[in-house]
Amino acid sequence: MASWQQRAVALARQTWAAMALPFVSLLLALLIGAIVILASEVVVPGRAFDLTLPFTAYAALFQGALGGLDPIVNTVRASTPLVLGGLAVGLAFRAGLFNIGAQGQFLLGALGSVTVGVALKEASPFIAIPAALAAGMLAGAAWGFIPGFLKAVSGAHEVVTTIMLNYVAASVIAWAVSGPLDQPTSPSPITDQVGNAALPVIIGQNGHMGALIALAAVFAVGWLLFRTTRGFEIRTVGANPDAARYAGMQPRLVVVLTMSLAGMLAGLAGATVVLGVTHHMTASFGTTVGFDAIAVALLGRSSPVGIALAALLFGAMRAGAPLMQIQTQSLIPAELVDVLQATILLSLVAHELVRRIFRLQGVKAAVETTDTIGPAYGRRPGIR
Repeated sequence: MASWQQRAVALARQTWAAMALPFVSLLLALLIGAIVILASEVVVPGRAFDLTLPFTAYAALFQGALGGLDPIVNTVRASTPLVLGGLAVGLAFRAGLFNIGAQGQFLLGALGSVTVGVALKEASPFIAIPAALAAGMLAGAAWGFIPGFLKAVSGAHEVVTTIMLNYVAASVIAWAVSGPLDQPTSPSPITDQVGNAALPVIIGQNGHMGALIALAAVFAVGWLLFRTTRGFEIRTVGANPDAARYAGMQPRLVVVLTMSLAGMLAGLAGATVVLGVTHHMTASFGTTVGFDAIAVALLGRSSPVGIALAALLFGAMRAGAPLMQIQTQSLIPAELVDVLQATILLSLVAHELVRRIFRLQGVKAAVETTDTIGPAYGRRPGIR
């Protein structure tokens, strides 16, 4: 009995160590959001001050996210690209890499999928959908391969290269949509509809098949990381690249492979948005999915299941924001969720400060990575 109690206590401590920082970060976000809401009442002339407005706003946010079948479907749809994007960032974290380029990989994946989708818009869906999804994954993987290769052969930091590639990706889309993919009859640059390449709706009014794809990706990444030799190599390189190299692994090759896989996941996220939601692209196409994915991966502690839960939380915020704005008579704009998400990200990044303020003993950081530049990979460039 004593042994069982000891195991239960140990499990509770491990769970608290893993969940304390995300939980406190969420509470801090809600508190700061409430302060922002109350402050907004002060600056509005002629409006009576209402201390219950934060509760009204958060209740509407909850209702808009989970208050029925359609809100739940909207939450799942908003969460789908966040799951895939979060997996892209989290997988890189496991290898000790900061994939800040998920946004660019997302955009290139969207471009690849819409290009093939438009070309196969009249083909059978059994051909058009897999081909468009594969094109998005390949485009994203190619965009992830570039910083991974640069990191491996020259030690170029992936944060710098991926940020630069984000801007390049936006320019590539503007050129492609304004040029070869533009519809001459349209007054502004826009691609044709993807037609039969669109993901089928499987639940509600707009719950497309992308949710199942994201769920499959969660299990696939979990299996890769914890059930395969390559996943063990990824985690080992992230923990200690020197030890990985001395054990006979090839850290440079693992870096290139990991960044390519991360780009593939982010590209798949872009493909699900184009094929499941917009069905076309404009020259200014873009979302915040790639950047939100960083916060999702941090909140989910780079665990596939944790990332899925964090993505559902962020998706719920996005889905519930319009109703919150309506029920507060536009006093609280939908952009409040950006404040909440930014606060969560800031709390996770400044984890040392948060741990000291709240005296969170033994609590793990949101992400622990090892800098894998330079000596860890040997003195000479080249994949070994």
